[in-house]
Amino acid sequence: MEQVRAEIAYDCDVLVIGGGIVGLSTAYAITRAAPGTRVTVLEKEQGPARHQTGRNSGVIHSGIYYRPGSLKARYAVRGAAEMVKFCAEYGIAHAVTGKLIVATGREELPRLHALVQRGRENGIPVRELGPAQIEEYEPEVRGLAAIHVGTTGICDFTAVARQLADASGAEIRYGSRAVRVDRRPELGVAVRTGRGEVVRARVLVNCAGLYCDEVARLTGDEPGVRIVPFRGEYYELARPGLVRGLVYPVPDPAFPFLGVHLTRGIDGGVHIGPNAVPALAREGYGWGVVRPRELAGTLGWPGSWRIARRHWRYGSGELRRSVSKRAFTRAVRRLMPGVREEDLVPAAAGVRAQAVLRDGTLVDDFLIREGARTVHVLNAPSPAATASLPIGREVARRALGVLAAVR
Repeated sequence: MEQVRAEIAYDCDVLVIGGGIVGLSTAYAITRAAPGTRVTVLEKEQGPARHQTGRNSGVIHSGIYYRPGSLKARYAVRGAAEMVKFCAEYGIAHAVTGKLIVATGREELPRLHALVQRGRENGIPVRELGPAQIEEYEPEVRGLAAIHVGTTGICDFTAVARQLADASGAEIRYGSRAVRVDRRPELGVAVRTGRGEVVRARVLVNCAGLYCDEVARLTGDEPGVRIVPFRGEYYELARPGLVRGLVYPVPDPAFPFLGVHLTRGIDGGVHIGPNAVPALAREGYGWGVVRPRELAGTLGWPGSWRIARRHWRYGSGELRRSVSKRAFTRAVRRLMPGVREEDLVPAAAGVRAQAVLRDGTLVDDFLIREGARTVHVLNAPSPAATASLPIGREVARRALGVLAAVR
């Protein structure tokens, strides 16, 4: 057996599928933890960060929302500080702005107070505000109470991804879609791309985002989840001077989505959104994008129907805001009454890769699983971009452990 292994010409030690911020952070972490390790990244697009990484609101999250002790909480708090430092080191546009989380109804006050406690448990500085103090931060915002989270920021995550690619020393192959995987536990992993190239590696790391469950099945591993895509639709504010920084509603604890919020980006523009509606394709950035095979896969997953039955009322509100600009404007006016319908200009949408269990449970935390010669990142929701540096180190640690075991 050792002789057979010695005769294999491996193209790399670790092959990463996916050139978003998590995949590139993983490659970066591997080459720093184990210099000399040969890493190749396959990305199906012609450049990095074309999907979830490059289509979010650019917020460096503080970690206030996440259950104490969860991977999300630990990685977000640590990752936010590291992301600011990384951006400063490499001259990437960023700012620590702070943000307001605003309660506009009395029924939201207990949830707001719970966030204060959660923030303190996660080690995040939080300041409680009354109505007059809200206006000191954001003169156009109205609410019964709010909290100010000082460690929240903004940055250019696409530029971060590019820098990770450049600094990793990995071979990055753009335009290389993985279409077939031949995994032999005693020999290694061979991946065929859409171009007909074959890449042989000792270990495969799956950071394929919207397609991570499909890639897991290509390797022969059963992920136990299905990616159900949710589209987040945004508007841009035609009068950006109305907003100084970041303004969020109090989130519904039953959902991993944060509601319609206002975000002043690093370019000075203000994005409003997103809502969350089912996408008809994994890259379904509009209602007109339908991929029958992918849609059939979503509809064939029992968890999709259980979500619909359990949360149809919430979902109907999201759908109403998707098809009605007036309804979307009403949601914004709860925070900022001076916004008019004509102030909202349609902007690019994003799609969230939400892992769903068979019983309809939305996987709320990061989910990383190992198989024979494989490591799969099966759920990397927000705050994945914020937390990408510590997540990358964790995935790298597991990949290097698998590599050490098979060498």
